[in-house]
Amino acid sequence: MRNALAGVILAASAFIASTSAQERPPEPDSYRMEDYRTPVPATLAGARVLTTAEAEAIWRAKSGVFIDVMPRAPKPANLPPGTVWRDKPRLNIPGSVWLPDTGYGKLAAVTEDYLRHGLTQATAGNMAALVVIYCQADCWMSWNAARRILTYGYANVAWYPE
Repeated sequence: MRNALAGVILAASAFIASTSAQERPPEPDSYRMEDYRTPVPATLAGARVLTTAEAEAIWRAKSGVFIDVMPRAPKPANLPPGTVWRDKPRLNIPGSVWLPDTGYGKLAAVTEDYLRHGLTQATAGNMAALVVIYCQADCWMSWNAARRILTYGYANVAWYPE
């Protein structure tokens, strides 16, 4: 079941990426600060950019740590008192670590500490471990997070933009 779910997620990602005929913007000099759901660059200096086939091979071999930086959906305003709020179901790559809200262009100190701590836990403190960062297709959150992780000294960062 888990392998089937991963296959569906990876196939859907490949389909979305292959059907997106939009031109890719150049790699910026800094973090993206707004309009996070727009076409992303084809490159990220210092990181390896993965295709779906490459990401799947890493996942199947269990040779990297997958970090999902998809933001947490906000709680709707004006919920009646006593209403139980549950996050909506998310599809992610099985076995990945979800570090929500860590892909914004500017992070609060507490969020940056959360990201650093999450990475340390996910990699068991190994700064040379392969870290694969992803979100959704055409989402700057993963690009920002991968760029930020490079500044922390991680030596083997891969970005999966699809």
